[in-house]
Amino acid sequence: MERRPVATRTVKAVPESGRQSSEPEATERLRAAIGRLSRRLRPTVAGSGLTPSQISVLFTVVRLGPIGLSELAVMESLNATMLSRITAQLCDAGLIVREADPGDRRSAFVAATAAGKRMRERIHRERARALGAHVEQLDDEQREALWNALPVLEELVERLPDGRGRQGSASGQGGQGGRR
Repeated sequence: MERRPVATRTVKAVPESGRQSSEPEATERLRAAIGRLSRRLRPTVAGSGLTPSQISVLFTVVRLGPIGLSELAVMESLNATMLSRITAQLCDAGLIVREADPGDRRSAFVAATAAGKRMRERIHRERARALGAHVEQLDDEQREALWNALPVLEELVERLPDGRGRQGSASGQGGQGGRR
C-alpha cells in the first residue's frame, strides 16, 4: 500500500504545570475526536441500506440478544415508538426476528438472524479495514502513541456506564454512546 502524506494539525499538548486548568479543554478535545472518529467510520457498503440507528440496534441485538424490547429501548436510548419502527424495519429486512414473551404476551423479545449476524460482521470488517488503512499512514511514532493509549481508553470504556446504567464489560464491545 502506498503511503500518502497525512494531513496534520498542530496538537496542543497539556502542560504538566497547568494540568488542572486545561483538563476540561483536553476532555472536550477527546470527546470530539472520539465522536468524529465514530462518525467517519460509520459509512459502509455492507450497511448502506441501513440508518445509523438501525445499525446500532442490530449490533446490540447481535451482541446481547435475545433481548427484551424494554431493555433494548433503554440500551439504545430510544422511545418505544421509534424502537418499534426500527425493529419492524430490521424484521422486514430479515436481520432480526421478534417473538412474544411466552411468560407475558404483552412483552416481546428480538434476536438476530443468521443474516443479521453476517451483516454485523461485514460492517465490522469494513470499518476495521478502513481504520487500519488510515492507521498505516501514520508514522511509527504516531502509531506507537496510539497503541500505547489503547489500555487507557479501554479502561475508560469500562468505567463509563452502559445504557442500563451499569459499569464494566456488561455493555459488551463497541460501546459508542449507543450509536455505532
